[in-house]
Amino acid sequence: MLPTNAKTPIGAPFFELPDVDSTNIYAIDKVQANLAAHGAVFFAHHQFAGKGQREKEWTAEPGMNLLISIVIDPSFLPLSQQFSLSAMTALACFDFFSAYAGEETSIKWPNDLYWRDRKAAGILIENHIQGKNWQYAIIGIGININQTIFDASIKNPVSLKQITGQDFNPVAMAKDLCVCMENRFQTLKAGGQAAQLLDYNKHLFKKNELVRFKKDNIQFQARVEGVNAKGELLLTGGLQDSFRFGEIVWVI
Repeated sequence: MLPTNAKTPIGAPFFELPDVDSTNIYAIDKVQANLAAHGAVFFAHHQFAGKGQREKEWTAEPGMNLLISIVIDPSFLPLSQQFSLSAMTALACFDFFSAYAGEETSIKWPNDLYWRDRKAAGILIENHIQGKNWQYAIIGIGININQTIFDASIKNPVSLKQITGQDFNPVAMAKDLCVCMENRFQTLKAGGQAAQLLDYNKHLFKKNELVRFKKDNIQFQARVEGVNAKGELLLTGGLQDSFRFGEIVWVI
């Protein structure tokens, strides 16, 4: 990746793409070609092969939503603290979304954004590591803004327009999100990992509630206690006390 300019905030430069397969793929290509560095943001008006968690596709109606990928230099963090970047990103999205949607916004482990029991946003972080060094990260964020009709395959979606009844400018909203990202990034860089983890747990979806989960073919109920610094979900009354991402799924 190009040398990082420590003074460059997230969102500078800000690129608008009319049509792209995946903003994450596009951003990775630019970084590998030494055409993008920390802070660069790629916004898509239309994404026809968006990437979601666990190889899932992220679909969105053209021109209606917030679809961006952000180039981040996380080299100040040890590899053992990868979850702190995920928590930081989830909190930035929470800051942005809750300013419009209110206190019923929460963070669903590991880093989806929910309003009540409905999904408002998803985050995909692709870390690029060489040996023991964290080279760069590409943070893909999709937030439902103006869309009101969703594909039947999408479970429990919700958009800001459905919540507020208002129309928004997705580009302007993306730039507002970049400000939230920059604020949280600077806090993280200043050593705020522990404080941000506390904040993440404060806004955790279903915290202190009994929730049904599924591991392999076994369903079980457990109480959500929180998330630790490794990014493990902590439960009581279930099959075990902690789970890594990918080991269990929510049954909602």
